Amino acid sequence: MKQLNRTNFQYPNYPSKIMQFGEGNFLRAFFDWQIDLLNQQCDLGAGVSIIRPIDYDALPLLNTQDGLYTSIVRGIDEAGQAVQQTRVISCVNEEIPVYQQFERYLALAEDPNIELVVSNTTEAGIEFIGEDKLDDKPAKAFPAKLTQWLYHRYQHFAGAADAGVILLPCELIDYNGEKLKEIVLKYCDLWQLEAGFVEWLNSANEFCSTLVDRIVTGFPRDEHAALQSEFGYADNFMVTSEYFHLFVIQGSDRIKQFLKLAQSDLNIIVVDDIAPYKQRKVAILNGAHTAMVPLAYLAGLEAVKETVEDPLFSRYVRQFIFDEVIPTLNFAEDEISEFAEAVITRFQNPYIHHLLISISLNSMTKYTTRILPQLLAYQAKTGELPKLMIAALAGQILFYRGLRDGQQIPLKDDEFWLTKFASLWAQYQQDNLPLRALVHSVLAESDHWGQDLNQVACMTDAVTANLEQMLQQGVRATLAPLLA
Repeated sequence: MKQLNRTNFQYPNYPSKIMQFGEGNFLRAFFDWQIDLLNQQCDLGAGVSIIRPIDYDALPLLNTQDGLYTSIVRGIDEAGQAVQQTRVISCVNEEIPVYQQFERYLALAEDPNIELVVSNTTEAGIEFIGEDKLDDKPAKAFPAKLTQWLYHRYQHFAGAADAGVILLPCELIDYNGEKLKEIVLKYCDLWQLEAGFVEWLNSANEFCSTLVDRIVTGFPRDEHAALQSEFGYADNFMVTSEYFHLFVIQGSDRIKQFLKLAQSDLNIIVVDDIAPYKQRKVAILNGAHTAMVPLAYLAGLEAVKETVEDPLFSRYVRQFIFDEVIPTLNFAEDEISEFAEAVITRFQNPYIHHLLISISLNSMTKYTTRILPQLLAYQAKTGELPKLMIAALAGQILFYRGLRDGQQIPLKDDEFWLTKFASLWAQYQQDNLPLRALVHSVLAESDHWGQDLNQVACMTDAVTANLEQMLQQGVRATLAPLLA
């Protein structure tokens, strides 16, 4: 079997126009996949030089395959059909391990073809480390490495305006572009870099905040041998992902022109403010996940696909999204309905086995960020409490009792909540604490919720009533009459 590389297989070569921090599965299955399609659809002609930003050599470099690897996209398409799309990604030119080849990394700063810098160094990657120095080879923090590169570019091109770049951080933090720029400027101050460089940073470079959305299931370990036999070549960098993708970029026409988006059918959107799209994703996709987990799990279900195929929970998820979440969001009806339908379709993906217990990690914080804002907005708008969101909260309190059919639930959350729920439920079981008092104690944690939720009209009584019914009759019997 031939090895996948450019000697054995002929794929196009493009000059490097993009520098990418991070060689992991997500960027390769999301960003590089899109660049490869833009090269085909729009004659973008962009190659990618990948920087391995951390110091490890346990995994081989993409250079062993000349940057080639296979993307396998699986899911349900717009026609409702299960599909698998396979593509050899050819836009990657090289992978540079920055700790071993720092000079090669800096040399990219001298390349006039580089116009865009993308990153995904995990949420912890956009950090400031005060011990980093300009003459480190390299500095430790990703923003420090980036500042070293930008400063070298500024010096090499004598501050030319057209030497500036577009920066697209894809780390999962709010306004990641603004945060990255803030830390780069902090390094300018720490290293006492000249005012001309700071002016060039501000005027010639564009730091764009982004929202990325695609489930990347990674290396198909269990199928690897079979897939290699099917494809007829050896590939140690295969990556799998879902069919859906969305890339929202807060930026100017500069990014549209670089990516040639006018000629593309990819789901890439350039906007003035990313906040509504972030809210939409968190409220609908993440909110539905958080709402379904405790209830479906306590009802005996194990995974997301199984949940949305269950007749009762299919109705629950759909009505939660359309009747309670969407009315609180400021989006055009057709646009938000299309997104919501896509979310439900994603939940039905036959290629992804997304366990409810995995999603349950840190559910208390997830409820606060993903559901509570919509609950309060719904109550303020209608004067009523959203019954399915209240049921989800009651289900969460019951979930943290830690029992399903007499078996222990492997709870994973902040130690404060694990300890508090263990104490509250023990007191309840010993008849030392009424159920309403248990609920009152949970809702009173204003440091967590941002306010004492007992002060929200009728909320304590509503959550208690749902919880009591779940204890007496079960989750399914409690939910059924709430669904239209």
